[in-house]
Amino acid sequence: MEPLAALSITAAVLAVAAAIAIVLRSTTGRARPGDDSSFAPGQLPGLDVLGRTATLVQFSTEFCSSCPATRRLLQRITSDREELTYLDVDLTHDAELASRLRILQTPTVFVLDRRGRLVSRIGGSPRLDALTDVLDGLSSIPVR
Repeated sequence: MEPLAALSITAAVLAVAAAIAIVLRSTTGRARPGDDSSFAPGQLPGLDVLGRTATLVQFSTEFCSSCPATRRLLQRITSDREELTYLDVDLTHDAELASRLRILQTPTVFVLDRRGRLVSRIGGSPRLDALTDVLDGLSSIPVR
């Protein structure tokens, strides 16, 4: 193979890889609307009570490298706002639950409103601004 052709192929492969990385980075950690699923206490492992405003449910595995940082972030957010509840669900040995909830990566964070309705889901490590926007939107809803 000629050096110029090899260089052109290498440059094209690098450009495609960079484009894929940019797309993945721009979508990871963003809050997406929920699908109107609802979860009552007892429907998820460890979900005994819902938060007064929201419940943050983190799905993780033993092998997830970014799950500990996400756990610390969510625990910090919930400790600052007493109307929130935090739950960590380990999916390491529960592939059926992961499949049923369509969880394709960990961490995945579900934001449930005070009634247990899935308001938002975040795939990957959540962005603080995206998460606080969702939570602030829920806090502005009057409690009836």
